[in-house]
Amino acid sequence: MIKRLASILLVLMLTLTMLNGCAPHDPPTDTGNAPAPSANLDSAVEPGSNGDHGFDSDPVSTGGEPEVRLNIVCTVFPQYDWVHQILGDSADGHELTLLLDNRVDLHSYHPSVDDIVRISTCDLFIYVGGESDGWVEDVLLNANNSDMIVIMLMDVLGDGVKMEEAVHGADDGANNHDHHHHDEGGDEDEHDDEEDEHVWLSLNNAMIFCTAIADALSSLNADSADMYESNLASYIGQLSTLDAEYHAALDDAPIRTLLFADRFPFRYLLDDYGLSYFAAFPGCSAETEASFSTIVFLAGKVNELNLHTVLVTESADQSIADTVIGNTREKNQQILVLDAMQSITRSDLQNGATYLSIMESNLDVLKEALR
Repeated sequence: MIKRLASILLVLMLTLTMLNGCAPHDPPTDTGNAPAPSANLDSAVEPGSNGDHGFDSDPVSTGGEPEVRLNIVCTVFPQYDWVHQILGDSADGHELTLLLDNRVDLHSYHPSVDDIVRISTCDLFIYVGGESDGWVEDVLLNANNSDMIVIMLMDVLGDGVKMEEAVHGADDGANNHDHHHHDEGGDEDEHDDEEDEHVWLSLNNAMIFCTAIADALSSLNADSADMYESNLASYIGQLSTLDAEYHAALDDAPIRTLLFADRFPFRYLLDDYGLSYFAAFPGCSAETEASFSTIVFLAGKVNELNLHTVLVTESADQSIADTVIGNTREKNQQILVLDAMQSITRSDLQNGATYLSIMESNLDVLKEALR
């Protein structure tokens, strides 16, 4: 309810701004210094001082403006990178905005008025579509561009969307969400009102989403459709190759269960390769402190399964992991970080972060955890 009220207030602010004659701000100018964080991102610049959250890929003049200059807005990093891969060499002829940056993740993001203006006037808007995106409906109802194409990832995935699941553990009845577990018995519940939003953490899903993005770009710019399809085929080939590497490394791994002393946003990833898990909190949880019974439960699982690692996400402070390890029999487990791509910064982009590079790094982490 709070998110929806905030969204309505923002939309009202936008309406007043437009009535006063305000137009969307011009994209920031190119600094000329930043290295390309992914395909043709030479012009990525710092967000402006006007409340803008997004990274912009500002068109670079190469002897004339392109015949079709698209304005594309993405909510999360994987979408942003997929669009760049499909646009290929034409990427710097379009305006591309990433809304969630500077370690603002999907679950805590609220659009600024400037963000709403960008969405309202863009040609292509891509968002996830789960509970955390409850603000989107109100924004789209007030969009200025009636020809905008909207891609909601969870809608594209359809029946492939999974529900968050819980197993009753040490807090039995007191906190059903403390012990998330997959495919290893236990008193497991499916929560019908809690769809797992982290759909991008599956290479198979990524292929489906990239196909939908390429189709949308082709609809917006038919003259470049062949190029988009060619870039799509090449990129899907890379995704397929990495998926095969995951299977080769994980299908026969001696350990089949991972333990997360943190939130668990990786169900799509682990399900693809038949892996099980225990975790402190569900993927969309806002909790940062685990109860004593949760710590004891997780430490007991480390002992029971003889695990030599405890995992956390990239945004964790690792304090829960330290406490779990301190309560195990051996007290010498390694803490490993699996990246859910929810805390991307400009620095990450400048250092060359891409969806594929992060998924490759995640494979290395899983190899270490499951050996």
